[in-house]
Amino acid sequence: MISFSCRLARPRFVLDAEFAFPGGCTALFGASGSGKTTIARLIAGIERPDRGRIAVDGHVLVDTAAGIWEPVHKRRVGLVFQDGQLLPHLSVRRNLAYGRYFAPHDAKGVDFDEIVALLGIGHLLDAHPPTLSGGERQRVAIGRALLAAPRLLVMDEPLASLDAERKHEILPFIERLRDELRLPIVYVS
Repeated sequence: MISFSCRLARPRFVLDAEFAFPGGCTALFGASGSGKTTIARLIAGIERPDRGRIAVDGHVLVDTAAGIWEPVHKRRVGLVFQDGQLLPHLSVRRNLAYGRYFAPHDAKGVDFDEIVALLGIGHLLDAHPPTLSGGERQRVAIGRALLAAPRLLVMDEPLASLDAERKHEILPFIERLRDELRLPIVYVS
């Protein structure tokens, strides 16, 4: 269960949102500038609400009334952005290992080989991001996020920069994450 109740005022925009949803994949969609990415950034801890509370499966990430603020690196929220944000000087294998670095030692997560198989990227392990297609980069970015053993996966327009063929390549993998890993996903579109 993910619960969200936050207010964030900016000079030309006020976000005041409240919702709760069970696990699975939840899509946030709406017009440009409606606050979807801001909600993703609040969940991840990149932005601080003026007031509010966010919890994932009972674990409180922020509660301004109680003075609770869990920093980004402790939230265990996997983030996937539209450009993947891979480290170009590292191989795919090392980009994936970088995600594992952020997993708590006692976290129950998926193992490296399982993620590689799930995302179909075994043949890419020695390649570097500049040589990958857009769909391949996104799958590696998803794998890196998953190897950090997140409580929640937030995907902010992960398909926006891809052509139709690459979008059709990635969507089945997102469905598999939902079905096989039972990881809550917030998908911003």
